[in-house]
Formats: sequence, structure tokens, C-alpha cells
Amino acid sequence: MKQIQPHIIIEDDRKYVLGELKGNKISYDFERILNYLADKGQQEYGTLFKIHDQDRDILFKLCNYFIKDEANCVRLNMDLNKGILLSGPVGCGKTSLMKLLRLIVPHQKPYRIIPARNVVFGFNHLGYKTIEDYGDSHYVCFDDLGVEPLGRYYGKDCNVMGEIILSRYELFLNHKVKTHITTNLNAQELEERYGKRVRSRMRELFNLIAFETASKDKRR
Repeated sequence: MKQIQPHIIIEDDRKYVLGELKGNKISYDFERILNYLADKGQQEYGTLFKIHDQDRDILFKLCNYFIKDEANCVRLNMDLNKGILLSGPVGCGKTSLMKLLRLIVPHQKPYRIIPARNVVFGFNHLGYKTIEDYGDSHYVCFDDLGVEPLGRYYGKDCNVMGEIILSRYELFLNHKVKTHITTNLNAQELEERYGKRVRSRMRELFNLIAFETASKDKRR
């Protein structure tokens, strides 16, 4: 990916201008960002990918968060220091959006997207080193939190993702390291799965952005 300025993205023979530079500040255009996301989504997921009208409010929040529009984020009650917890029913587009949104800000520190179940599989193989490894300063998006099995290493059970969230909370407090999460679970289900302590930390770690429970499965 070739880049001239943060708001201008050049890929092969395509040029995407996501806004205008005014002084030393970028004024992003939401419609241009949506067009870019739609184009990139079709390149990544096929021609059936589209930006749905019912998702515009969700995307407006997410885009303002990623471009760090402080005024809009204050108005939308979002804290730019926190990560994103994106929740919603199966197939509503959480994972694909988190993969695409990082592309609109190529000048920012990127985050890796890691399925929560893969983390647990790693724990089952390597043990507690897996939890320690996610205590580093990398930005991470844990995908599909809540579908992973309980970890088990040498006969001992462990709620692996719960422990990792606690570890990431310490990173957030001490080093301002961000964590993002996608999940199909609601707040009550998260508390039932990971406990009150983890749920309490999650309130401090994340901006909660939720799709409507009636959002359709876009993979059908």
C-alpha cells in the first residue's frame, strides 16, 4: 500500500481520497469512507459485500472512533483512550468491519485480529505462556469472544480469555495499550461467562457498540 498523506490511500491503480487536509488537520468525509469500505469489502469478500443502510449509525460511531474525531466522539459518548467492544448477532458483519476499518487509518498503530478460540487452542498446547504472550504491548482485536471452549492444561481448567482480559486491563492502566473485541454475547451473558470482576474491567476497557439484536445474517 502506497501512501502520500494519511487521508489519501493509493493501491495499485486506485486512489482513495477520504477527506481534505485543512491546515494540519484532516477533515474526513463519511460518505467517502463508506465508499472506500464498500470497495475494499468487495475486494476482500466478494461482489455481494455491501454497506447496509441499517448499519450507518454503527459505522458512523466506528469511523469517528478510528479517525479520532474528538468532537463527534464526545457527542457519541465514546472515549478515544478505550478500545472497542463490538457486539451483535451472528453474521451481522462484526469481524469484517473490524478487519476493514483499520485500513482507513494506515498511519495509526495497527491491531492484529485473533480468534478467541485460537487463543484457547494455544493455551491447551503451551499452557500459561499463552496468557503471558498476550500481556505485551501489541494492539489486538480478539474475535468471537464467548464461542471459545474452556482452556485445559495438564488436567487444570482455565477461563483463558477471562485471564487475558484481566492482563490486558493492567496494560491499559499502566501503558494505555488498547484492546478490541467482537462478540455475539450481550452484557449479561459476558458476566455469566467471565464473572463480575472481568465484566467490571471490561466497562473500563471498552466503548460498547452494539448491533440491533434483530440485525440480519448477512452471510445468508
